[in-house]
Amino acid sequence: MHLAARYRFASVNFDVRHHSVLMLTTELLCRRRDLVPLVSSWLLKEWPQWYGAGGPGDLQRDVQEFSASSSVLPIGIVVFAEDTPVGFGALKAESIPSHTHLSPWAAAGVVLPSHRGRGIGATLLQALVAQAKAVGFQAVYCGTSTAANLLTRSGWQLLESVTHAGQPLSIYRSGA
Repeated sequence: MHLAARYRFASVNFDVRHHSVLMLTTELLCRRRDLVPLVSSWLLKEWPQWYGAGGPGDLQRDVQEFSASSSVLPIGIVVFAEDTPVGFGALKAESIPSHTHLSPWAAAGVVLPSHRGRGIGATLLQALVAQAKAVGFQAVYCGTSTAANLLTRSGWQLLESVTHAGQPLSIYRSGA
């Protein structure tokens, strides 16, 4: 069995707001295909303009691809708080058309609103970087207009700021 297929990431976070310890684990979506409908609903709710009616995204195709493999991009990862799924992200070969020379990308990251600010995004980033390294990549890239603080706190370096689809976008590289 390929090393990446056995990969699982766990961390223990102290939730300051709720004064409790939160056990976070991650699992490859290809090993939890029962969660495909749930992940699909999260992505649709988070990006209705992309995945909703008339949007350019193909939700069914994307989630199918995110759940297909542990070693070939794209690769989906689900975050669990205790045993409850609370977040998702994917490694993709490409994300921003002007930056096809960079790969892979942390993309489609979503944490349930009720669980934000509890370390789940940071755990997801750690798992994405670890999975990328397990399949042979040295670094991971991320384009964001909303998660700059999370990426900076997680040790990612800002590479450049660009305009993408008419909006400002910051491009980051994972730390060593």
